[in-house]
Amino acid sequence: MLYDVPRSLRRERTEQLLKFVELWDRKDSLVKEFSGGMKRRLEIARGLLHHPKIIFLDEPTLGLDPQTRNHMWSYLKELNKTEGTTVFFTTHYMEEADRIAERIAVIDHGKIVAMGAPDELKKQTGKDSLEDAFLAFTGKTIREESGGTIDRMRNMGRMWRGGKR
Repeated sequence: MLYDVPRSLRRERTEQLLKFVELWDRKDSLVKEFSGGMKRRLEIARGLLHHPKIIFLDEPTLGLDPQTRNHMWSYLKELNKTEGTTVFFTTHYMEEADRIAERIAVIDHGKIVAMGAPDELKKQTGKDSLEDAFLAFTGKTIREESGGTIDRMRNMGRMWRGGKR
């Protein structure tokens, strides 16, 4: 309803997408009963219900088995081809990016350090794999990871509580 998808089309797409992510047999189940992978597949189906013109996916295949991952990319490629949907995605799976993406931006410390088709990036670095090209652009040292939003909020809370004592 939020995206003005007509009721009949909404029902049709709901069935299509739940079958696509192999959750149709669980259509009457509560989400809290789903495993993590099932919840992830449901998120994907929910995001595709209204056939958006642009889809942003953050690590969309994290925690998915190879069959589901392959199935999802096939569906998104078809959506791109038939409806012109643009798909932006982040991934740490370089082989997946190499196989799926038409253009790649390599980001290091929050800045784009290289951009182009997978083959262009490999050619620029003289490397045979996208992972090796990525390492050539970003270096091989292990990155210090900062905490997420929740960690930052907890630290701010500690700082405020500590300052009031």
